[in-house]
Amino acid sequence: MTSGDEIRRELETVLGEPIRNIRRVGGGCIAEAGCIETKNGWYFAKWGGPSVARTFEAEAEGLMALADAASGIRIPSVHAVRRLQGGRGVLLMEWIDEEPLRESAWKELGRGLAEIHAAAGSGFGFEHDNFIGATPQSNRKRDSWPQFFREERLVPQAALARSLGRWDSAWNESFDRLCRVLDELLPDRPWASLVHGDLWGGNVLSDRAGRPVLIDPAVYRGHSEVDIGMSRLFGSFPGAFYAAYDEARPPDPGRNEREPIYNLYHLINHLNLFGGSYAASVGSVLARF
Repeated sequence: MTSGDEIRRELETVLGEPIRNIRRVGGGCIAEAGCIETKNGWYFAKWGGPSVARTFEAEAEGLMALADAASGIRIPSVHAVRRLQGGRGVLLMEWIDEEPLRESAWKELGRGLAEIHAAAGSGFGFEHDNFIGATPQSNRKRDSWPQFFREERLVPQAALARSLGRWDSAWNESFDRLCRVLDELLPDRPWASLVHGDLWGGNVLSDRAGRPVLIDPAVYRGHSEVDIGMSRLFGSFPGAFYAAYDEARPPDPGRNEREPIYNLYHLINHLNLFGGSYAASVGSVLARF
């Protein structure tokens, strides 16, 4: 039996009905994806080999955590996560009929994200480790936010870059200095917000009712500013989003100064995932230190 036949059979078992059609769609950088049509409706599925399938349970857990905290933002429902023979896997979710994001949706996203960020927990981290893209993301709990961001975010990414041969040794002094002074640059115990963790434009949709939708999270509990910083990294969201967010959750002094530090994590991760085109950006941030 081919892997495609196996996936189709597994999806039909989960759905309890035959599949009429599987139409391939974009599913991000690492997974294959499709719109699954049955007589009772449409579903969205991701599937892939072992290296991809290992991310599905964490993605499902993150979506469910966001759904528990959100009311103004739509989070896709998870129907099933399955591991198949040979380590392949399937993630089955509800299908979202999309439309372009209107200003009203961006405003609702800002208010809704502030609501998610208000959902606090104990300590910084999460119940389980997960992934940022295809990169493992440690969520070991820490009581201090600078300690968490140093030990569970920056240091592992730098170590991975060194192991891949993508780290410039000229960055060592600046990186070590940044790690030493994080306790002075970041708040020790900010509100431990539930964060999306990978909040860029490709992970924001709008449904046909004009309601914003969040997908592909890398959740944990941390400083809410990490999401705001990420939202500006690859082209800022519209101003309506930030105005609505700041009205619901006024920014603390120094947010703009902390933003490059938080985005350094994502820049090193992109260096690790996609190569040297991100080296200049990493070096630019580190040069400040």
